[in-house]
Amino acid sequence: MVDSVVNLLRETFSPQVGVVLAGALPITELRAAIPLAISLGMPPFEAFLYGVLGNLLPIPILLWLLPKAMEWFSAGTWLGRQLDRWVQRTRRRSDKVERYGALGLILFTAVPLPTTGAWTATLAAVIFRVSPKVALPAIGLGVLIAGIVITLLSIGIFG
Repeated sequence: MVDSVVNLLRETFSPQVGVVLAGALPITELRAAIPLAISLGMPPFEAFLYGVLGNLLPIPILLWLLPKAMEWFSAGTWLGRQLDRWVQRTRRRSDKVERYGALGLILFTAVPLPTTGAWTATLAAVIFRVSPKVALPAIGLGVLIAGIVITLLSIGIFG
């Protein structure tokens, strides 16, 4: 599925817009955006900038929208069941967020593994009622760290 999303972005948009969009999507985030950018011939620093920009864009919107969405959609609707499934999966994987607050959000976002990243960290912040004033900079710092790690992996420094 990730390959089809990446191919769609590659064929439809300029490289810069495609990388920003790949960074903003919940499935691809930085794990696909930065390698995509480098495979398109972008210099690593430019790939980092566009990927991180895309990954940061949804965070404030999600911090505002997710609490409302969790109230609006009941568990009886299809969307409510999907949201509840996402919440349950996030709760199982985000014990560090509950235990360590802002530091947990940074670590949870910074580790570039499947099901970690800005989207899931934002949901964890909402679930555990971390203030948006704390969550936004913490998740942002985690995105920067993840961006550095993924960029270095993509250019072969750790590989």
